[in-house]
Amino acid sequence: MACHIPQILSELMAANGTRNVFYKLIDNKHFVLSIWIIIAAFYTYKCIGYHGVNNYLIFKYTYFNALHGQNLYAQYPQYYFDSNHYGPVFSLIMAPFAVLPGDLGLYFWQIFNVSVLFWAIHKLPLDTTKKNIICIICTQELIVMLREFQTNGAIAALVILAWVMVDNKKDFWAGLFIMLGFFIKLYGVIGVVFFLISKQKKQFVAGLFVWAVVLFVLPMLVFTPQFILQSYGDWYHSLVEKNAQNVSMDTQYQDISVMGMTRRIIGHSIAILPVLLTAAATFCISSLKVLNTSVHRQKFLLLCSSLLFIVLFSTGSEYVTYIIAYPGIAIWFVTAPRPFTALQITLFVFAVYFGSLYRTDIFPSYIKLHFINRYALKALPCLLIWLALIAEMLTRKDGEEIVSDYPTQPNIAPTLKN
Repeated sequence: MACHIPQILSELMAANGTRNVFYKLIDNKHFVLSIWIIIAAFYTYKCIGYHGVNNYLIFKYTYFNALHGQNLYAQYPQYYFDSNHYGPVFSLIMAPFAVLPGDLGLYFWQIFNVSVLFWAIHKLPLDTTKKNIICIICTQELIVMLREFQTNGAIAALVILAWVMVDNKKDFWAGLFIMLGFFIKLYGVIGVVFFLISKQKKQFVAGLFVWAVVLFVLPMLVFTPQFILQSYGDWYHSLVEKNAQNVSMDTQYQDISVMGMTRRIIGHSIAILPVLLTAAATFCISSLKVLNTSVHRQKFLLLCSSLLFIVLFSTGSEYVTYIIAYPGIAIWFVTAPRPFTALQITLFVFAVYFGSLYRTDIFPSYIKLHFINRYALKALPCLLIWLALIAEMLTRKDGEEIVSDYPTQPNIAPTLKN
């Protein structure tokens, strides 16, 4: 039934020419944003004192470590466990949260993450109802992220905002979001693929170069240039070490990717490079299919493919990383042509129930523990949807536009001249 939400909402709106209470709520972006903020505050309060807050402490102390010229990627067990894996510019981003007293920074950090993702989704060229439905679909993954005080909601927002800037012909500013995502966590670099749908390619390239220089140099204006240059080298080494840990199969909470799923199913390590090359080739070929397209469905598919690709084929993917992938699933479904096909309905339900809601009490715990967690099967529904949208990108003709995909101007009756 969930797959028919947009049609049901339209029928409810049209019935007797009035909107019922449910439609008014689902069509109100402030209501959905308020719910997200309440969820953020609730899970922050609930999870303070548990292991998840350790992630925030790592983020917080990147600022203080940089301020005192201490290695950003060393371990400091007196403050937190594990180590930092984010770029030097992240130290500046954390500054306003780190200096807040007590637990106040925790709350503002969580609210910031949900707000920026909500803002990015609501910049998409869709009507408010569809954008709110996308948010609702992503809510369970949002909760998973909030319980671990992670950054991935903001990373997803940066990719979406880069796409929005290109779609709005503000390509220079797209470069800011792409490079910011890259200098924070590398994932943002996927946004360079939006060059294919850019109508202002010179501005796009210029934006990448200008913002890369700005973000590279920016931390040096606050901290010493020598320290920041050394930190970039340390960052590289920390990522190499982290990748080695991810593929070691020592924990079921790391490498929740296609490669990790495959390794767990067959019971031994696999060669990652062939998988990555095959996936990259598939991604590139399908992306080239939408070169210079003006069809919004094709543009949306490129965004969805990008959001899924960086999670599915990264050894750094964890359960909390899927807040990046699920906006892609939601956008893919909400912008799909009507009526939905049986395959689209099946894949969507599979992704929501088996890929997201499996962490709740409505899912059998035995299957969750002995199959989904054990074999990293969270990646499976996302992989199937990625393959389905790749197939659509390769087979859809450029002239096939779906009018309902994005808001249109209201029909205005012509004025008759006397």
